[in-house]
Amino acid sequence: MKKICMIGIGYVGLPTAAMFASKGHKVIGYDLNQKAVDALNRGEIIIEEPGLLELVKSCVEKGTLSATTTCPPDCDVYIIAVPTPINEDKTADMSYVQSATKAIVPHLRKGNIVILESTSPPRTVEDLMLPILKETGLVLGEELLVAHSPERILPGRVIEELRTNSRIVGGINEKSSLEVKKVYESIVEGEIFITTSTTAEMCKVMENTFRDVNIALANELAKISEELGVNAFEVIELANKHPRVNLLSPGPGVGGHCIALDPWFLVEKSENAKLIKQARLINDSMPSFVFEKIKTILGGFNGQTISILGATYKPNIDDVRESPIMHLIDMLKKENLKLNICEPHVKDDITDNMELYPSLEGSSLMVLAVNHDEFKDIDFKKVSSLLKDKNILDTRNFFDRKQIEENNINYYLLGEK
Repeated sequence: MKKICMIGIGYVGLPTAAMFASKGHKVIGYDLNQKAVDALNRGEIIIEEPGLLELVKSCVEKGTLSATTTCPPDCDVYIIAVPTPINEDKTADMSYVQSATKAIVPHLRKGNIVILESTSPPRTVEDLMLPILKETGLVLGEELLVAHSPERILPGRVIEELRTNSRIVGGINEKSSLEVKKVYESIVEGEIFITTSTTAEMCKVMENTFRDVNIALANELAKISEELGVNAFEVIELANKHPRVNLLSPGPGVGGHCIALDPWFLVEKSENAKLIKQARLINDSMPSFVFEKIKTILGGFNGQTISILGATYKPNIDDVRESPIMHLIDMLKKENLKLNICEPHVKDDITDNMELYPSLEGSSLMVLAVNHDEFKDIDFKKVSSLLKDKNILDTRNFFDRKQIEENNINYYLLGEK
């Protein structure tokens, strides 16, 4: 068993740290977020993820998992799982990776392993990390082994997918790849594939870019459908009857710390990423498209109350990073409107968060923005009695149109005129 330092104990780092600790490794989480560190040391968590609390609590009680705000020495493996956001100009902000790499340099010794898990632009390991790691004086690839091994996890299923999904390990040389593969074999039941660090970086970015481009196609379909007077979701349902067609569903935009950001890494690196760039622009335009649809439904903004149901970037999670709904909310706040927001999964990032039915009272429009399970069994008879102007905009094709219209409420759907 190894002594592992997990640099960054957020949505990726904490579950990964807990998985290693559950297999008997001694894991120390290193993070500058004092709140996250204190919570972990109490056997608690500050993020929402099924099964994670129980796993963390168990590992802390066994003494295999702890956290600190100072970089720990004498570890065998240092895993970097810090954010890689984008700047205003859509270039990658690699300051967290750079800082994390510099932080471990004084502690590295012969035989150590350094792994980058953070999703990063291709050549981050080669061009950013290796020049810093050379300052150790160790022979890279022999005395100090280095690799990129990106996560492949879905929020809401992180613990299961860390265990069962296949994984890519991209070392700076074969020795690095093989030794890092051994590290992950202790927690991964899926197949582990070996490649180079740059190929691994490219694979991870392309996995998210594939999703982004296909969502952009669906979102463009929604725009065209509204223009031509058809229902985009009916088009998708029927087109997908074709054995070789699998259109995705449109929505109010793309969020999260992966799909909404990673394609920009390729746009930054290559002038040939034209389709990728256009897909990003389409998906980034969706909050504005929904904004205009809301304005049309209301006949302009004149001090009305609007109820927004959901604000996270996807259903049944607590993550609002890059959420298109948060962008939509920011746009609406600049208008002559009163906003009531109901977000059952978020505690700290939504001011004046309301319960469902109180948020609808006196509202001129209810917008279903995120299809959380909590919104499945809404009493539309009660909704009708609370709404001032009986309008519902469904951006996810989530509600039963017939049930809504039977309660004398006007039903509007994203992707339908």
